[in-house]
Amino acid sequence: MTAEEFIKLRDFIYRKTGIYFEEQKMYYVKNRVESRIEATGYENFRSYFAWLRFDVTGRELQELLNALTVNETYFFREYYQLKCFAEEVLPEILERKRKENIEKIKIWSAGCSTGEEPYTLAIIMEEMLEDVSDIEWEIYATDINTDVLKKAEEGLYSQRAVRLVPEEYKKRYLYKKGEFYEVVPELKKKVTFFQLNLMDAAEMRKMRNFDVIFCRNVLIYFDDASRRQVAIYFYEALVEGGYIFLGHSESMSRITPIFKLRKYKNAFVYQK
Repeated sequence: MTAEEFIKLRDFIYRKTGIYFEEQKMYYVKNRVESRIEATGYENFRSYFAWLRFDVTGRELQELLNALTVNETYFFREYYQLKCFAEEVLPEILERKRKENIEKIKIWSAGCSTGEEPYTLAIIMEEMLEDVSDIEWEIYATDINTDVLKKAEEGLYSQRAVRLVPEEYKKRYLYKKGEFYEVVPELKKKVTFFQLNLMDAAEMRKMRNFDVIFCRNVLIYFDDASRRQVAIYFYEALVEGGYIFLGHSESMSRITPIFKLRKYKNAFVYQK
């Protein structure tokens, strides 16, 4: 794949998804594209790209995106943020819900990858709301990559992925299956997984009334214009006073001024 071909493909993916690959990612993209060319039986990039552009089913674009968007994650990643959510943000949400006589908390894990983040959030909710009977909760988890979503729904993880799970939680919410750990069925039922392109305006309009959005280390794959658009979608998806958690290296303030920065004891959080 030449530099010119890389730019053509990059721009095509950007128009479809908002994901932007900079020039230094060319060899990363090249290796994965060449594996897709080989898998589909095309002779070269030119013939493969022509088919990709005019494939009305969108299946090959999805396969290519699956190859390009695999991210390693693990349970209880960036623990300080989770501590902030559990001990500082969640009590504020509960107080507001009771004042407004609303009985449900909605959480969205955007860019959930193989599911470690939403299952971690489910464990936290189980633990923190164990004695709370007047509030229900639900977690929605989305990703553009259909392969990682299948793994998330399966809920089977390596020892490395669960290495930071406290032992008492591991005994309660995971069970050993050979060399792996599987999420218990009761916890799986608490998380709804589905595919979502964060730049799909029609689908994003369906995402509404969330109290918290976790979108950590996802916006780094977007350019400034796409980040601003996704930020607007998130703003519209949140209830008034809702919260958004970004990755430690990400800043909503650099993207848009529509969110307020809250400085908690354990972390920085953005609020509608």
